[in-house]
Amino acid sequence: MNAGIQNFLILTGIIIKAEPIGEYDRRVVLLTKERGKISAFARGARKPGNRLMAPTNPFSFGQFTLYTGRNSYNLSDAEITNYFEELRQDFVGAYYGMYFLEFCDYYARENNDETAMLKLLYQSLRALTSPSFDHRLVRYVFELKAIMLNGEFPGTGDGGTLMQSTAYTIDYIMNTPVEKLFSFGVKPDVLRQLGVFSQKICKSVLDKNFKSIEILENLE
Repeated sequence: MNAGIQNFLILTGIIIKAEPIGEYDRRVVLLTKERGKISAFARGARKPGNRLMAPTNPFSFGQFTLYTGRNSYNLSDAEITNYFEELRQDFVGAYYGMYFLEFCDYYARENNDETAMLKLLYQSLRALTSPSFDHRLVRYVFELKAIMLNGEFPGTGDGGTLMQSTAYTIDYIMNTPVEKLFSFGVKPDVLRQLGVFSQKICKSVLDKNFKSIEILENLE
């Protein structure tokens, strides 16, 4: 009995991916504070009325109770503090959010310290739900900060092609803690140049095409 109790884990994280397994189960991928990116099975989560049905949807953030099986983690309970319901009512915002989830699924690693990436994801999703921020700005900040956190940001070079305001914005993103990152706005010309710069950086360091961003580019 004690051994069984010791196998239980309570992790803080967010569901970044969910897929159906069999008739009623789900396989979920979580980005967690304590264990980085992990996969888990949620038995019966697709069965109507099951208490794990809502908590195993993408964007669900909170505490997840898991136990270790022979070959995998199994989700037994969840206490969700934020479902990011606003994104379900914002079609474009939801696709930006799905892009962020895809990005984290690509970047995060199991048993790695992904605390900063989890904070960035959470704060970026919060910014998407705020009318104060342009979705495009949230995207560019998220992309550049995630690449910086992963140690792949190449810098701005000599900065000769960047306006001073754009260079300042990039420097701010690089040096500001995640918790204080979404506290500014930019003028349209800076936003455009920041977007071009972020796209260039992403193409240079990422070797994946994200489905959600392809849909977004068609929408916009």
